[in-house]
Amino acid sequence: MEGLLQKLELPYRILRLCGGDMSFTAALCYDFEVYSEAQHRWLEVSSTSNFDTYQANRLKCRYRKAEDKKVYIAHTLNGSALALPRIVAALLENNQCEEGIHIPKALQPFFGDDMIR
Repeated sequence: MEGLLQKLELPYRILRLCGGDMSFTAALCYDFEVYSEAQHRWLEVSSTSNFDTYQANRLKCRYRKAEDKKVYIAHTLNGSALALPRIVAALLENNQCEEGIHIPKALQPFFGDDMIR
């Protein structure tokens, strides 16, 4: 996720959530936030969580290690992609200039130009 935000050239931050802000099923959770120039605040655009063995145990999702033949409960991760409406808004808000809207290098091949005029 961080690589996508870097390629989009957006101001972002990553927050590790405290226990009180996570669901009881998550062991660890990170939120990715992009700065909204219009709202003057950070908006969540993605979230990634480690659920340890909680979900896998309910699914009976197991694996066996080749070296000791023991059965282990898998660990699961849950991650959402980027929230598209907020990313588009952040691109428009953060890339405005006198000439129009600057297009990040990663998106220029799809626009055929470096600016929206």
